[in-house]
Amino acid sequence: MAVSGRPAPIRPDAEDNARVRAFCALFEAEFGVIRATTALRRAHEFVPMSEDRAERAARLVAGVIERREDLDQLIEETADRLPLDEMALVDLTVLRIALYEMLFDNDAVRPNTAVRQAVSLAKRFGDDGSRRFVSGVLGAITRNRLQAGTAE
Repeated sequence: MAVSGRPAPIRPDAEDNARVRAFCALFEAEFGVIRATTALRRAHEFVPMSEDRAERAARLVAGVIERREDLDQLIEETADRLPLDEMALVDLTVLRIALYEMLFDNDAVRPNTAVRQAVSLAKRFGDDGSRRFVSGVLGAITRNRLQAGTAE
């Protein structure tokens, strides 16, 4: 409780970050019990966030869903030793979000920011190898795109 007797406002920290919220909704949807958009809406009802952050989370979820085939193809081409169906769901979900941001929503964040945030998500939600795996895949894609002149 705040001094005035009213509840303290929700802090805009990592717990209500739009990227984290999008990750949780997309990850939950991987189990086939609930759609990502429904999971996202339910999370907003339980723990409100600012309108711009909620819109950002919704844009990430919708974008990853819309571009999933393209994102998965790129992940599969880059991490060719590990089929998608054998990848940890945390790693795959993190990669999809980061690649969507880097390739299709790059006005919102710079590619290096997307990579840094993805590594942070992998470290937070994944296992010991997640951070290295996500960093390696995104690093390879960034290098390939830079060489091709299609990334920042």
